[in-house]
Amino acid sequence: MAIGTPVSTPFTAESTALEVVAGIDLTGRRAVVTGGGSGIGVETARALAAAGADVTLAVRQPDQGHRAAEEITRTTGNDRITVAALDLADPASVAAFVANWDGPLHILVNNAGMMASPEMRTPQGWEMQFATNHLGHFALATGLRPALAAAGGARVVSVSSAAHLRSPVDFDDIHFAKREYEPWTAYGQSKTANVLFAVEASRRWADDGILSNALHPGGIRTNLQRYVDEEELARLRASSGPAAPWKTPEQGAATSVLVATSPLLDGVGGRYFEDCQQAGPHEPGTRTGVAAYAVDPETAQRLWQVSEQTLAG
Repeated sequence: MAIGTPVSTPFTAESTALEVVAGIDLTGRRAVVTGGGSGIGVETARALAAAGADVTLAVRQPDQGHRAAEEITRTTGNDRITVAALDLADPASVAAFVANWDGPLHILVNNAGMMASPEMRTPQGWEMQFATNHLGHFALATGLRPALAAAGGARVVSVSSAAHLRSPVDFDDIHFAKREYEPWTAYGQSKTANVLFAVEASRRWADDGILSNALHPGGIRTNLQRYVDEEELARLRASSGPAAPWKTPEQGAATSVLVATSPLLDGVGGRYFEDCQQAGPHEPGTRTGVAAYAVDPETAQRLWQVSEQTLAG
């Protein structure tokens, strides 16, 4: 498993997004944050806006997005915050977003997601967590590739999770057609896919100067957990090794903002970060580190091909 010479930063699990972006000038840079209307997406967008970026909140519920945009402007003084509709589970919605984008794109934060939902499927028959967390973001990023290339030195951020440790991508039955559906296995598979995307995107798009990295934001109480009750959440956190303390949304957004903006990551791609540091290999019995299967180059190439075939119908 090659994860490169580890990147070290002065930030920690307690650092906030605004602390990470302090001193960084993003004036003239354009950013898209999916799921920017709530949770860590809002705090990611707020930090980018505070540094001067033009930020588009790509959201499924525009009303919520507009409220978030107004609040970001109020707290940062940056009024270059726009809202665009995006339903990641709907290929037509993703295609419309891409078609409406004009000009370069410097930062794409693939932040939106769903976690441990009951079994649901898209009209195409795709398992909903994989469709939303991976396929939708895959279609968005590949569709926006010309805009990212035009930016020169663009960064793509994939918000994964320590839950990737729960499951590799099961290429024999990605969409649970044959095996019994299990919410956490489905979530883990989709989060592994987020890391694999970062690995392959950095390889394929290197000549365009596009870098992509993945990250685990930490445990944060947001509406991401709407399908999980407190008892189950506590049991799951206890079952996979010592659980780190809950983070605030501002702390949870810090690693996303680091990956999106820090000059310490110039030239760095295809890696996985947690607590504002590059993660090492996963050690059994812990909740930290990155699984070997999530950064395997051959698996990343295979997933890319499968994703293209799936979206092509």
